[in-house]
Amino acid sequence: MLAPAEADELIARHLACLPVESLPLAQCAGAVLRENIHAERDQPPFDRVAMDGIALEAEAAQRRRVFAVQATQAAGDAPLTLASRDSCIEVMTGTPLPGGCDCVVPVEQIVMDHGQAALQDGLEVKPGQNIHRRATDTHKGVLLLAAGTRLGPPEIAIAAAAGMARIRVSSQPMLAVISTGNELVEPGEPIEAHQIRRSNAYAIGAALRLHGFQRVADDHINDDEAELARRLKFHLETHDVLVLSGGVSMGKLDLVPKVLESLGVRCVFHKVAQRPGKPLWFGIAATGAAVLALPGNPVSTAVCVSRYVLPALAASQGQSARPPERIALGEPFTVNAPLTFFLPVRLETDEAGCCSAKPRPTHGSGDFTALAGTDGFVELPPGPRTYPRGFVASLYRW
Repeated sequence: MLAPAEADELIARHLACLPVESLPLAQCAGAVLRENIHAERDQPPFDRVAMDGIALEAEAAQRRRVFAVQATQAAGDAPLTLASRDSCIEVMTGTPLPGGCDCVVPVEQIVMDHGQAALQDGLEVKPGQNIHRRATDTHKGVLLLAAGTRLGPPEIAIAAAAGMARIRVSSQPMLAVISTGNELVEPGEPIEAHQIRRSNAYAIGAALRLHGFQRVADDHINDDEAELARRLKFHLETHDVLVLSGGVSMGKLDLVPKVLESLGVRCVFHKVAQRPGKPLWFGIAATGAAVLALPGNPVSTAVCVSRYVLPALAASQGQSARPPERIALGEPFTVNAPLTFFLPVRLETDEAGCCSAKPRPTHGSGDFTALAGTDGFVELPPGPRTYPRGFVASLYRW
């Protein structure tokens, strides 16, 4: 049986990279960059005034304390030139440094009166003070953002500053979230004592949308072989990735693997040596569509989405791989089974600012209510073994 790391490798090897599209910058938040972005010009592109105040020549301040205000220069104005060493120019933050000036005195350290600016008694004025020198942040042509970067607010600002009105990013995948099972009833509909609510599909959809995936279709199919075949065939032809919940174990009505293979979906692997989530199934259709079929127990579904589905989708968008976070256990925990164990945790920070993962085990893979208030789960090596407080493990957030 595969270890989780081997499953990762097989998914990465078989999942196709999504195509590229050019989008207006305002539509690119959360997208994955598929081109390199270089600096359009030096940053700052000029010697930049860093504080509101007056610009003057520092040497002149050694022999006089009062200066005539020649003019006012606001951000966006073309730079002025100092007409006399006995004068100053009132400046605003962000404007270019006026010609003939080599320092800025903040407004808090001067007194303005009838067109004159008086320096505070004893104030020392030095060349270069309160000036953000040209190209101290970056030089023209320097690589700012590399392909594979997911675009958050700072990256969007950097692209805008580089003059990129449109950028090339990965297309959003067409995703289908499909639950199976006769026992499932939609929220809000009448329910019998022997039935359960359809909740997994909502959890999967929420996880996908929270991680920036918006093109998410939803379907529910009963445990009927012909109906499964008909509906799954449609989704395989119209979507890039199918995420299924239920029907992948060893029961008589666990029809999903059989139906998928009858539709020409090649099984890459079935079952991973992990708990929960052992029956995980992964395959590739002739159309190139990927299928991740997850066990139907809610905790298994939630774990497999965060551990496999979200990283796989990020990789298919060309996102640069990032190792999982590492965190120490806040309490000892015993793993009894010879399987990789996924332990739900809540992150807690002590008075010294140290963060640790406090175990929040469930009563089984059906106990999804125990996940409320947890931040994710840690991956613990196979047992039997007790892992002490302070044991460092990989963390996967929901």
